[in-house]
Amino acid sequence: MSQSTPPPSGPPVDNPYAGQPGQPPVQQDAPQGAPQPGFPVAPVAPAAPVRDNLGLGLVAAVVAAVVSAGVYGGIIGLTKHEIGWAAVGVGFLVGLAAGRFGGRNQILPIVSVILSVGSVYIGQLVGEAMIGAKEVGIGFSELFFDHFDVVQEAWKAEADPLTFVFFAIAAYVAFQSTRKAGQ
Repeated sequence: MSQSTPPPSGPPVDNPYAGQPGQPPVQQDAPQGAPQPGFPVAPVAPAAPVRDNLGLGLVAAVVAAVVSAGVYGGIIGLTKHEIGWAAVGVGFLVGLAAGRFGGRNQILPIVSVILSVGSVYIGQLVGEAMIGAKEVGIGFSELFFDHFDVVQEAWKAEADPLTFVFFAIAAYVAFQSTRKAGQ
């Protein structure tokens, strides 16, 4: 029958957990790099700095809102339909930009909601102007900038409950994506 032998004990080791319940007592005065009895302790990385840059988040959200309004308007103008996934994309892009660049600032989700709703509205007006410009035979910029009141009246005439659902979708997605991207 063989007997087990206890592991060889090395020189005493510094253990920050010595004396705590569940840890074996350890002698002090051990040289650095000596084997330590007990559980190994992994080094802990320093905490990540908190990102909270309101100005950069606002600028990024405004840029994303302008770009996504143009893209959303282009989609409406080409397809002659409002598309729900495009409204989701508008809210997502605005919220993602605000959260990634602005961090966890509490104002950014609210600003993202406002900007995404405005972006969907402007996108719908751009789409309406594209459709109207093709029908009337004038340029888009002339109709959109010189006869903006006509574009708004056409939008009001064609707005239905689904139009406002797209506002709500974009707002919800913007709020949630800003919060998640800012973490």
